[in-house]
Amino acid sequence: MPDTPVTVDPPQPNGGRRVHAHGVPLGTAYSLHDVAVFLEAAGLEGWDELDVAGWDGIDWRGGGPDTWE
Repeated sequence: MPDTPVTVDPPQPNGGRRVHAHGVPLGTAYSLHDVAVFLEAAGLEGWDELDVAGWDGIDWRGGGPDTWE
């Protein structure tokens, strides 16, 4: 299990990045907004894109929060 509760996989060839929380797939994100929506659905209410980009609880694989392609 990763040290961080959320992982965002590298960008896929067809676009988007898969998002997991504690190993459970949340969906494919195409922006920081999508990640915030997934995290809110998982229980982190009131989060926005700035919260997501600055949180050290996300393991950004294959690029940081500004990498989507």
